[in-house]
Amino acid sequence: MTAETAMEDNLPKRSQVLPTVQEVGEMLRSFGAYDYSVFAFMLLICGLIGIYFGFIKKSSGEDEYLVGGRNMKTFPVSLSLIASFISGISLLGTPTEIYVHGTSYLCISFGIIIVGIVTSGIYLPIFHGLRLTSTYEYLERRFDKKIRLLGSALFSIGVLTWLPIVIYVPALAFNQVTGVNVHIITPFVCIVCIFYTCVGGIRAVVWTDFIQTFIMFGSMLLIVIKGTSDVGGLSVVLRRNLESGRLELPTTDGNPLTRHTIWALMIGGFVHWLQISVINQNMTQRYLALPSLKSARRALWTFIVGVLIIMGTCGYAGMLIYAWYHECDPLTTKLASAKDQLLPLLVMNVLGEMPGLPGLFVAGVFSAALSSLSTGLNSMSAVVLEDFIKPFRKTAFTPKTADILMKLTVVIFGIICVALTFVVEKTGSHVLQLTTSLSSITSGPSLGIFSMGMLLPWVNAKGALIGGLSGLSFMSWICLSAEAAIASGRLKFDEKPVTTEGCYYSFQQIENLILTPPDALLNEGEDDFLPEPLALYRLSYLWYTVTGALVTMCVGLLVSLISSENVEKLDPMLLAPFIRRFVKSSNKEIQQTEVANIDINLEVRAPRQESTNRETLLI
Repeated sequence: MTAETAMEDNLPKRSQVLPTVQEVGEMLRSFGAYDYSVFAFMLLICGLIGIYFGFIKKSSGEDEYLVGGRNMKTFPVSLSLIASFISGISLLGTPTEIYVHGTSYLCISFGIIIVGIVTSGIYLPIFHGLRLTSTYEYLERRFDKKIRLLGSALFSIGVLTWLPIVIYVPALAFNQVTGVNVHIITPFVCIVCIFYTCVGGIRAVVWTDFIQTFIMFGSMLLIVIKGTSDVGGLSVVLRRNLESGRLELPTTDGNPLTRHTIWALMIGGFVHWLQISVINQNMTQRYLALPSLKSARRALWTFIVGVLIIMGTCGYAGMLIYAWYHECDPLTTKLASAKDQLLPLLVMNVLGEMPGLPGLFVAGVFSAALSSLSTGLNSMSAVVLEDFIKPFRKTAFTPKTADILMKLTVVIFGIICVALTFVVEKTGSHVLQLTTSLSSITSGPSLGIFSMGMLLPWVNAKGALIGGLSGLSFMSWICLSAEAAIASGRLKFDEKPVTTEGCYYSFQQIENLILTPPDALLNEGEDDFLPEPLALYRLSYLWYTVTGALVTMCVGLLVSLISSENVEKLDPMLLAPFIRRFVKSSNKEIQQTEVANIDINLEVRAPRQESTNRETLLI
């Protein structure tokens, strides 16, 4: 059974008049009582977990609330890392990327493997050895309080620009399959999330993530297996994508302006993922909840494998979407009003007649969103308490006061994130691209500051501060300039060809939309950009984090060399393991030199002492 015949089975007997795209869209909104029940059951389980860890097995104290007493189990934490990292944006955005631009993006997986190697050898040993609660406490130990505040501020800005999208995108998918207004479902779902995060702490977050991970994996596997069977098998999916040019490897072009090259995906992707999966309170807080470095490393590699599997599944889902709609592009016909609604549209075509299964898919998408939201809120409670309040108090909080402050932080930031979804909606799809750019503004400088501290022992606090601010300013200019160019239509990207020749419904025709060669879209306005000096906003988005980190580190190193500090004052535990031995050997040489100088001074003083004694005797 082909995609077209499967869609036609959902329609009344065809007459001479074709159904309109609006009529087809309404027929596909077959979200029934069983689907709502499945979705509500997922929320109920999350709420019950919050009640259990909040009132029955109640957490007491900051250490228990934020890092689970540092004795949590490896496997649940591993799945929590996956759930926290994979948001609804990933589940819906990755298939869209493959559908629109092809499979080259999936080669970023090689960069993810490198992230595991580097994290295991450099970053985890430092964070775990220092037994931190807030990642940014490291910056104060390595530099000073100003750098800690800068790192915490960068994290807070990133969270507040990312979480509203995390909430809004799955609500948009829910709207696609049900027609329910996003501002009805968003507060309702977020109240459940804020509740279990607030009362249950990190234990509730980890165990809800644990369950939500299975829902995510299950829903994605369900759609790809059933969808592949209905479209005619794996061979049909591969053949149609190969014929359209979507099944491809990235180019080896060395031009950093090219959107996807093997170098951008491997190097740029590695640096980008390193920042968001390690130098980030959301993720590091889970590693710190484990009892040993060995268990943290096991959790890390379980996380890497899980992310590769879910990314591969989402990438294949993008190929499946094209195999279904290869003769009738739903974006052109406006059957899907936004790109992120392609996968929900496929779900309703494939699973619409099976009660409860569309609800399972929506529950999976919202599970990804809830896990990211709960992680962000729990991490913000740690950052606010540890970085913004405690350093400015001379006396410690009582356990009850600290508990109230952490829970109040969760509630306040949760309300702010829900309110910001109105801004996301009013600004439209453009703000989604803008917010992605805004996250790149803070990620590069943050990674640069941490990497300087761990890898360059001669970098001092003044260098880190000036370097971080320089990287922040530079990336603000690049990202906002790129966003302005995209919004004005001057900067466009190559897209794979689509057609509407096989559509079985009527829609408003848009002339010349599919007749425009892809190369023309890519090169349009190129002459306007090339004469401009420093047109760095044409840089591939995968190089943004690399650029921000390099600018931060170069400026920081230069400033530090001008105002250098002695290396012997530095605690070796603040450095990467392979750097420590050089610092220790340097300290030993300095100590040996100091001892030698003392011996020389004693030898010089000894004859003087003897001559003085002789003179005294003669007198």
